[in-house]
Amino acid sequence: MQRVLVTGASGFIGKHLCARLKAEGMEVTALMRYRAEGPWDSVIQIDLSQESLPTDALTGIDTIFHLAGKAHALSETRQDEAEYFNTNRSGTCRLLEAAQHAGVQRLVFFSSVKAMGEGGDGCLNEETPCAPETPYGKSKLEAEQLVLTGGYLPESVVLRLTMVYGPTTKGNLPRMVQAIDEGRFPPLPQVNNRRSMVHVDDVVTLALAAAIQPAAVGATYIITDGQPYTTREVYEGICAALHKPLPKWTLPMLLLTLLAKLGDAIGQLRGRRFMFDSDAMDKLIGSAWYSSEKIQRELGISAQHRLQDALPEIIAQLGIKPRKNP
Repeated sequence: MQRVLVTGASGFIGKHLCARLKAEGMEVTALMRYRAEGPWDSVIQIDLSQESLPTDALTGIDTIFHLAGKAHALSETRQDEAEYFNTNRSGTCRLLEAAQHAGVQRLVFFSSVKAMGEGGDGCLNEETPCAPETPYGKSKLEAEQLVLTGGYLPESVVLRLTMVYGPTTKGNLPRMVQAIDEGRFPPLPQVNNRRSMVHVDDVVTLALAAAIQPAAVGATYIITDGQPYTTREVYEGICAALHKPLPKWTLPMLLLTLLAKLGDAIGQLRGRRFMFDSDAMDKLIGSAWYSSEKIQRELGISAQHRLQDALPEIIAQLGIKPRKNP
């Protein structure tokens, strides 16, 4: 692996991946919709959801890391379906066709556990049958199938990511940190759910292993940090990192459920989702628990970071100064 292409290079994971690749001596070409500066040698500016790559665009590239796509959003509706499929499935197809023409050897596709479905109370793994429920999940699963069984490239690997955390101000976790710091996030009850996550640096490390190890060819791997978290644990961990005392009360589960039902009703009346409804409540206190044992077993590598170690860097990114210990 000497010359690589990273699609979605200007995103959170993409920038970290490009920086690592450059540090390891790779020649990095970044593909993105809007030109930006970053740790790469050259840029291809294109929207894969609308355009095909020029026939010579990937000449000399030996490995592709495919991150570009339309991300999952809390407000996702069925009306978004065409956009998800144009970007995540059709965009992947256009990339694969260009890669095949250029003789690219290996592609690492960054998918999501949403391709499997919405999770449940038990721990899911790569053997769990896929039953995606959302346009995002369905489009990711179809893109996976193109990558692994479309016959485009000699070597392909799929990585199903759980929620990725690290030094950023974007995403649900930084929003939760900000809300707790400002006193806008109520103390949730302990519901004993389990949610899997992974640090961006571990995503990069595991992706690099998947790009070079022969055992990874044709495989699908779930990526987690190996430690499932309850929402209450996350809440308490954030409070500790902020040096903020825990409230002496918790929001009753009955009240939380009633607020979600009220949000459902408001959403039906106005024809679009309310900010807090039953689906949002499920994402907050439901389980999304996954095993990453397969990649540990087959590639001999595992995540090294845990959420509690990363919270200070998230807080710093947000510009929050933790309170002084009493």
